[in-house]
Amino acid sequence: MSWRIANECAERRFGSAARKQIIMFLADKASDDGSGIWCSKGTIQRHTELSESTVKRTIIDFLREGILIETGRRHCKNGYTVIYRIVLECVAAMEPTAEPDIETGVTVNPVQPEPGTGSTVTGVRGLRWTPNHPKTLHKPPTRRREVTEEVENLEFEKVLAAYPEDRIRDRRTCLRHIAAAVKTGVKPDNLLRAAKAYAAETEGYTRSKVFFSDNWFKMRRWEQGLAQIQADREKAREAEAKGRANLAAWIHERHPLCRHITNRQIEDLIASKLVTPEQVRAAELSV
Repeated sequence: MSWRIANECAERRFGSAARKQIIMFLADKASDDGSGIWCSKGTIQRHTELSESTVKRTIIDFLREGILIETGRRHCKNGYTVIYRIVLECVAAMEPTAEPDIETGVTVNPVQPEPGTGSTVTGVRGLRWTPNHPKTLHKPPTRRREVTEEVENLEFEKVLAAYPEDRIRDRRTCLRHIAAAVKTGVKPDNLLRAAKAYAAETEGYTRSKVFFSDNWFKMRRWEQGLAQIQADREKAREAEAKGRANLAAWIHERHPLCRHITNRQIEDLIASKLVTPEQVRAAELSV
């Protein structure tokens, strides 16, 4: 997302609410020079909730007016997606949304057209513009925040990529639900394991018997997967503990099967204090 492009488009008139909504969505996908916009018309239609014909007609108009230009194509599962660039020179030449300053001269009791500057008793003046003032330029996030968000987004994308590919729907909504789950304390690795487990469980199922991804994350179906993973871990730990107990019993009884116990297992049994080095030697095993 480019704050510069978003601010530039927000301050210009595009002729209709639909045109403004579409250009702001495209600006949200642009780099600082207006390039790198690749999203299908179907994606624009779903997120703006405008009709498909309106989106197509508006994109054609933007191309004809020079507001957008095509810079390439990107392959996708349905063929290709056109890559666009917003032409900043064309946007800058459009009519601004801000009202012109009107000089009315001095009055007896003048009305201040701008927000106050705050108290100067302590020598510190207040803000020149309020946060929602048209001339307020929102600062982009710091590099540290950008890096953190990039890492998080990559982890969230990995979680979604583990889901059955043919049932992934509305990626943005899915990523939002994943982020919400992580915010409550769920680790991305656990969500990844749950998604992989569900993919393995439903492998070979007909598409009608597998949840769409947005519903699966929204309904927190991953909780069932995590519960099953935890149950499997408990069973594995119980089986491991039982196996250690059996090996320790062989050593205590000096059972003939002791000769099949490996050195690594002996070290593990001693570390677990299930047997002592003396008992191991008594069973004619090396420590």
